[in-house]
Amino acid sequence: MANVLTDLAADIYKAADVVGRELVGVIPSSLINADGSQRVALNDTVRSAFTRQATTVNVSPSMTIPEGTDQTVDNKTLSITKAKAVQIPWTGEDMRHVNNGAGFTTIYGDQIRQAMRSLTNEMEVDLSTEGYRNASRAVGTAGTTPFAANFDLIADVRKILVDNGAPTDGQLSLIMDTAAGAKLRNLAQLQKANENGSDDMLRRGTLLDLQGLMMKESAGIQGHTKGTGASFVTNGTFAVGETAIDVDGGSGTILAGDVVTFEGDTNKYVVASALAGGTVTLAAPGLRASLADGVAVTVGDSYTGNIALHRNALEIAMRAPAVPTGGDNADDAMTIQDPVSGLVFEIRSYKGYRKAMFEVAATWGVKAWKPEFIAAVLG
Repeated sequence: MANVLTDLAADIYKAADVVGRELVGVIPSSLINADGSQRVALNDTVRSAFTRQATTVNVSPSMTIPEGTDQTVDNKTLSITKAKAVQIPWTGEDMRHVNNGAGFTTIYGDQIRQAMRSLTNEMEVDLSTEGYRNASRAVGTAGTTPFAANFDLIADVRKILVDNGAPTDGQLSLIMDTAAGAKLRNLAQLQKANENGSDDMLRRGTLLDLQGLMMKESAGIQGHTKGTGASFVTNGTFAVGETAIDVDGGSGTILAGDVVTFEGDTNKYVVASALAGGTVTLAAPGLRASLADGVAVTVGDSYTGNIALHRNALEIAMRAPAVPTGGDNADDAMTIQDPVSGLVFEIRSYKGYRKAMFEVAATWGVKAWKPEFIAAVLG
């Protein structure tokens, strides 16, 4: 196999160094499962085991060792759902033309960078969407950009996470769109160095950690369009912790990602699975207050899904795409892992008739493993 990519390696790695630098906040806040030495096929499954909350028992002295309490270990899966590539064709004439100007290697390096940028942005959107649709609960007002007057919502969303048991180990992040970021930067108390403790916000626009959460921005934060559901009421009684809520009496749709409230309960719950068969499923840990029969259900307005999460709550698994045994027609291939973001890309070179094609590719899947450790800040 000819070492077609060897002479271009410097440009490739230079391009990799800038991956994920343009308003990518969810990827570096999530668990990255990347391995440049392995390949994976589309629709492959990654499994993970999860234990449930333990039940305590009274200690009763005895000469007989107790049997212990049986425990159920749950199994959750992550699917590799996307295999994407950016293909870059070059003819011999094209290469000769550009060598009279900027040069092929310079332009080629820029093309690799833009290819990685496009793939990274799509991964960011996938993670952002998976995150807000699996948030446990929400704070803020739908349709209103947060932090217009203060940053109280940061303390509110942190309360949700720690009440759900999320570790306060320095791995909590709040990822917002640039509109929320601008509001946060405009707060006078954060701009004053004597109150903020630093002039980084004022001089450099750096979002500093607040309330134990790392502040980040993302171009991939998604807007959610609410379902059409109206006039639903609960059908039966439901205890604290239940997630499957039966409803009736209404009409329209309740979609995954909708925020619902129940009369008499101030919590804003995020819907994990759309209304089906008269049942709507809330994200874990479910209800924070018991529900009686016939309680009114309100579907909240459309919103922008800013998210707060612990790193272990959300994962992206990615590998190089599968190739047949013995290889394909590529005459060279190189797998690179961005040292900052951890993302894995494969670059392959294919030769044709007086023409070459370079491909930048990756396969990936995303999963919200722990909805309890995710909360939405509505915008």
